[in-house]
Amino acid sequence: MSGLFRIDCGYQNYDWGKIGSSSAVARFAASSNSSTVVDESKPYAELWMGTHPSVPSKVVEDASLQGKVLRDVVGEDPARYLHPSVIEKFGSDKELPFLFKVLSIEKVLSIQAHPDKALAKQLHANDPKNYPDDNHKPEMAIAVTDFEGFCGFKPLEDIAATIKAVPELSEILGQELSEEFCSGISDNETTNKKLLQKIFGKLMNTSDDVIAAKADSLVQRASSDAASLDALAPGLADLIQRLNKQFPQDIGLFCGCLLLNHVRLNAGEAMFLQAKDPHAYISGDIIECMAASDNVVRAGFTPKFKDVENLVEMLTYAYGDVEKQKMPLLPFAKSRGEAKKSVLYNPPIAEFAVLQTIFDAKAGEKQEFDAFDGPSIVIATSGTGKISVKGDDSVKTVETGYVFFVAPGTEIELESTSSTEPFTTYRAFVEA
Repeated sequence: MSGLFRIDCGYQNYDWGKIGSSSAVARFAASSNSSTVVDESKPYAELWMGTHPSVPSKVVEDASLQGKVLRDVVGEDPARYLHPSVIEKFGSDKELPFLFKVLSIEKVLSIQAHPDKALAKQLHANDPKNYPDDNHKPEMAIAVTDFEGFCGFKPLEDIAATIKAVPELSEILGQELSEEFCSGISDNETTNKKLLQKIFGKLMNTSDDVIAAKADSLVQRASSDAASLDALAPGLADLIQRLNKQFPQDIGLFCGCLLLNHVRLNAGEAMFLQAKDPHAYISGDIIECMAASDNVVRAGFTPKFKDVENLVEMLTYAYGDVEKQKMPLLPFAKSRGEAKKSVLYNPPIAEFAVLQTIFDAKAGEKQEFDAFDGPSIVIATSGTGKISVKGDDSVKTVETGYVFFVAPGTEIELESTSSTEPFTTYRAFVEA
């Protein structure tokens, strides 16, 4: 059986997705499967690539596996498609340890955090409806287009300045707690985190009526006195007004816009989101990779279930400059050839890493890849090319949006056939 085959991947129409063919998810899905008709009135939010049973990927263009669900293919021959070392480390003989996605974001996603392994098992056991998996969900976001989001708590000095400058926030917290926080920041990280937890817990447990009234006042301030808010963070007044239009009077205006870092990524930049760290995506198209889980604990900007008690209790309350969470682009010894760039995003977890390869808009250039000791999934996000297995005469065409599964031990080659735009691929993989 082939170590390289194309897969057709399912998508999700969440209401925060980009509409119709403006969505990279919609364009990729339609390119990959000619029977997919894009509805220009619907949002297309997520493309799921992998073995998670919620949105299964299926094999195409392989005679022996045609039409089979990837999860079943892997389960029928796990040593071939996962690698014994991966099975031993992650304990599954039917599922990839990572879930690979494309996201197209028109409206802000819920402010959220993901439980670590111990908490995930507990939440799943107690509430499987809201927590469908027993695994943790650290994740990495790579910007395909320019992107903005929230990522982690701001430096404490910035939060203190915000409390002093924004009456709506200090009134929610109350004078005593506001003063305790602003005067209590020290060099003791443990004490600082407890202070941060106190103000976040107070905010998240404030009644909806109070939040709505203070949100109206905050939005009015953003309109009439933008300069004072922008002095705290560039563009803050506009951010508050934009997100209020999407979620009027929402608590996310406070826990997101005022307490979390507002991050912008240029195409190709990435950030890593550890378990138990709050974050949200605001706009853009991204490649996302995560441990194989669908567990979410939500805080704001959502009509869905919010588990405030667990959220306030579980967060790490790490704080600091968002630049620390941006990921370096690393060289990768198993990739060599004529590509303009072939770089590794390597987060500090075992379940996955992602390799980005970009060719100039020039046909004929090639890049070779040594065999990996684990499975991988490749998606083309721009341009056209070819993909082949070393020593195999068969060559497969690669169009934008095509997705391929690469089995362990398979040496492959990419060749650009694109002369009008860069041929770009992302490859998620695991090696134990």
